[in-house]
Amino acid sequence: MTKTIYLTTPLYYVNASPHIGHSYTQVAADALARYHRLAGREVFLLTGTDEHGQKIAQAAAAAGKPPQAFVDEVGERFKSLWKMLDIAYDDFIRTTEPRHVQAVQQILTRLKDAGKLARAEYQGWYCTPDETFWTEAELVTHGISTSAPVCPTCQRALEPAKEEGWYLRLRANQEWLRAFVAAHPDFVRPQTRYHELLGLLEQPLPEYLCITRPKSRVTWGIAVPFAPEHVVYVWFDALLNYITAPGYVDDPVRFARLWPAEVHLIGKDILRHHALYWPIMLHELGMTDAQMPRIFAHGWWRIGEQKMSKSLGNIVDPAAVVGGLLHGQPFAADAYRYFLLREISFGQDGSFSEVAILKRLNMDLGNDVGNLVHRTLSMTERYFAGQLAFQPIGHLDAISGARAMADGAVALHASYVQRMESLDFSGALEAVMALATQANQFIEASAPWKLAKQPEARAQLTQVFAVLGDVLKTLSVYLTPFMPLVGAAIWAQLGLPGRPERLSDAAWSTAAGERRIAAEHPVLFPRMDMEKLEHV
Repeated sequence: MTKTIYLTTPLYYVNASPHIGHSYTQVAADALARYHRLAGREVFLLTGTDEHGQKIAQAAAAAGKPPQAFVDEVGERFKSLWKMLDIAYDDFIRTTEPRHVQAVQQILTRLKDAGKLARAEYQGWYCTPDETFWTEAELVTHGISTSAPVCPTCQRALEPAKEEGWYLRLRANQEWLRAFVAAHPDFVRPQTRYHELLGLLEQPLPEYLCITRPKSRVTWGIAVPFAPEHVVYVWFDALLNYITAPGYVDDPVRFARLWPAEVHLIGKDILRHHALYWPIMLHELGMTDAQMPRIFAHGWWRIGEQKMSKSLGNIVDPAAVVGGLLHGQPFAADAYRYFLLREISFGQDGSFSEVAILKRLNMDLGNDVGNLVHRTLSMTERYFAGQLAFQPIGHLDAISGARAMADGAVALHASYVQRMESLDFSGALEAVMALATQANQFIEASAPWKLAKQPEARAQLTQVFAVLGDVLKTLSVYLTPFMPLVGAAIWAQLGLPGRPERLSDAAWSTAAGERRIAAEHPVLFPRMDMEKLEHV
């Protein structure tokens, strides 16, 4: 049985509308999935929404709506945004769906019947925004005063809590997890996050993770089947989606084809939940080391020096960027996707600004790619009545710079694949854009407008455009994971049927011939005036 490439995003918490951080993870996941599909692999991309917990109940109450109606409404905003950004996911799971609720309850029952859960009373401090319980010992470990304690994660005030609940063992699994992490340095990427995890494991874990909350305090959650006075802790509920969606409970054949996940794409702020709690949960369910997923925890977007977050009220609305700042752009969503994955190295923090987006649009996309496509096809129309020749590399030796141009396009494949496989999206785009720059330089050096005036240089002029045609085909394929509509548009303007479907479509032509380019080849990225920022 062939293993499917199983990719996941976190389940986005729907206590408020989606922001740039959500779209960053989602676009990265989509680009990775599209890359693997181009490589000829079977891919399954899972995304969805996390819809339980105290924060949801509070947000619903503030909006004057029942929790289910509230999450229905906000969840649709996420789906609408993913449609706008051309996200091609394979499944969208909601934690309020019966398929997930029933699977979570069955998993809880299995853990209880296997003696993996214990019932006891706990006392300590609770963070409502993070929905996390902290013992006094943990606060001391983090250097936090217990007289007026704040959450070690979000730095907001904690509330005293004394409750009864059901627990999953953490500390008893710490040595196993420490050994597993040490033996699998690729368990968490990038390396900075891996070392952060090692640091967390140097400190004693809490003895238990409380995986339930009393209904007297948290009313909105999955009912615990063997303790109806409790609901499931929202993080325990949400993490299980990674195995409930592929069929852990009810479809073992499908589950074996999908699991383990190739990578969980997450933000670095939820590393603790995914790299500590999640593998221990899986281990307690009886999964082996070989069944553990891999994790990539990317960085944050900032406004200046400040982290962007819902709680700070400084979020950027992707829909406003695409529909407002980039209004009038034929490929506004693709330009936004490009900016997200080109501007910063995946894994590092980055600063957001509208100026930075417009610079990327005008310089990278407009001056390099858009200008290259438009001038190549316009001159093809002018000099060859729209008939674009293509020739094997062996025919290009006579042209100064043509063979080097072709060799550069062919050599891009190895670099591109290596960077995409390592989730170096910015590096992959940098390599692709370097080819576009090289092609523009090739046009300037070969000066086709001069060759066109020399009848004896007709063969040379033909080969110049044969080279440019294959280069544009290469760019079309390699840009497709990042800008699917732009990749398809370049492909169509070249007169090619369909759209790029395989990485092999970027291969250089192996035989001489010609084809008619599209009758229309409009500018892909009209230049935008930076003064537009004053009116957004």
